Amino acid sequence: MGSAFGQVLPMAIGVALSPVPIIAVILMLFSARARSNGPAFLTGWIIGVGAVAGIALAVADAGSVGTDSTASDGASWGKVVLGLLLLYAAVRHWHRRPAPGAEAPMPKWMAGIDSFTPPKAFGLAVLLGAVNPKNLLLAAAAGASIAQAGVSSGGQVVALAVFVVLASLTVAIPVLYQLVGGAGARRTLDGWKAWLQHNNESVMAVLFLVFGVVLISQSIQALSA
Repeated sequence: MGSAFGQVLPMAIGVALSPVPIIAVILMLFSARARSNGPAFLTGWIIGVGAVAGIALAVADAGSVGTDSTASDGASWGKVVLGLLLLYAAVRHWHRRPAPGAEAPMPKWMAGIDSFTPPKAFGLAVLLGAVNPKNLLLAAAAGASIAQAGVSSGGQVVALAVFVVLASLTVAIPVLYQLVGGAGARRTLDGWKAWLQHNNESVMAVLFLVFGVVLISQSIQALSA
């Protein structure tokens, strides 16, 4: 069980530290429907991230990666490929970071968040949680890692739940903070949003680099065991 937690912890942190979803949920918390859109976004995020990791776990478990050495090696090589994709993405985001003093561009869809309804907020969160390339790669790697750890079915469910909870903390915290923090929370969240908007590309580059190296290192260790 401990090995499964150790394997998924870096991936959960990588998913949690996603600037765009955090900016999106903060913008929703500034909208007229904040008290319904925030929880709807959080729910969609949990489902999106959990679905990708759960599907990857089911597929890897069906392939017996936790008990068959050949299948386990195949899963490790798959994680090496995921790690290399993350390193490539790190280079791309580093080159796309804005020049000092320049305003960082954000996705055009963010301009319409004020008019979002709860179903739209939910759908957007599912997409950001499940289809966003970084989250897709890390959640899939987390599911494969849980299967590869060779724990019981109950242990797999617990490890998956821990992964989803940790990966959702940075979306959940603004939602909960806005509900209980009042006007002071709005000022704090606005500061978070401004910082993330300006540093989005740099943050993403560092995250891709770190977790690409982590995935490759874990895979090499598994292959050499």
